[in-house]
Amino acid sequence: MKGHALFRRMMYPLLAASMALTISQGILAAGTPATDIHVGTLKAERHGDHGRPVILIPGLEGGPWVWEQTIAQLQKDHVVYAVTLAGFDGMPASKNPTQLIDQADTSLLDLIRQQKLDKPVLIGHSLGATLALRFAGEHPERIAGVLAVDGLPILPGLDQMDAQQRKAIASATHDQMAAMTPEQFKGKALEYMKSIGVIDPHQAERYAPLNARSDVAATAEYMAEDMAADYRPGLKNASVPIVEISPYYAPDFSKPPMKYTEQEKADYYQSLLQGAPNAKVVSIAPSRHFVMIDQPAKFQQAVHDFIVKL
Repeated sequence: MKGHALFRRMMYPLLAASMALTISQGILAAGTPATDIHVGTLKAERHGDHGRPVILIPGLEGGPWVWEQTIAQLQKDHVVYAVTLAGFDGMPASKNPTQLIDQADTSLLDLIRQQKLDKPVLIGHSLGATLALRFAGEHPERIAGVLAVDGLPILPGLDQMDAQQRKAIASATHDQMAAMTPEQFKGKALEYMKSIGVIDPHQAERYAPLNARSDVAATAEYMAEDMAADYRPGLKNASVPIVEISPYYAPDFSKPPMKYTEQEKADYYQSLLQGAPNAKVVSIAPSRHFVMIDQPAKFQQAVHDFIVKL
């Protein structure tokens, strides 16, 4: 089935010996952050001093480096909070090693409350997009909208499995990932980035070595929790505008079982968001998982188009 094929394309490296991890850890080159804020299990770098607040949430093992060009553009007219989750990009892991997504959700709400943010825009990538979509279902009154970048309320392919099947896969993934050595961790990141993360191999080589700063155990736990979860039921309460960015790179989807047209992939993503009353999918091509790196101009335009309509 196509959903399973897409899941294998995106996630199988996490389930087998050739398991690959999402690129992470970097140094933001957009200037020195104005303020570092620590709330719960989150750290947020604040950039800019006026305009509608925007919260940027990176994916598995990510940090503010993911949003380098996005921050540079947004901080001109917005107050930007670039979040890092506990255990990623050099941040210490949470003292409570389980229920990490729950902790991140609570900390995100506390960040909005403590900073007195008036309906911020949430922009999330991968795991960060999933967190943003979950948050929209739980606290729609707190935010203006969600731009989700290749992250969904359930992992592609796992929507066709029941809760017990997802839990079993998540447990196996956790154990395999947690057993990785630092060298395996670094090596698989490069493999992942070259095959799934970005199109340009030079970009893959630039970013992949930065993954070593993340905590392996925390990464394993976040990934397992994400794989076991299904946040689709909560989408019925997500009354805010939602845009899902679906990246598409034709060579990756040219042969069975991964033969998808760009529209077919976007339609599949739309089906996973069907419970949300105001959600649509926007495809960006040619691009792999890190759209903001592969297609910065198209991505920045999509961000602009989304925010100006809120």
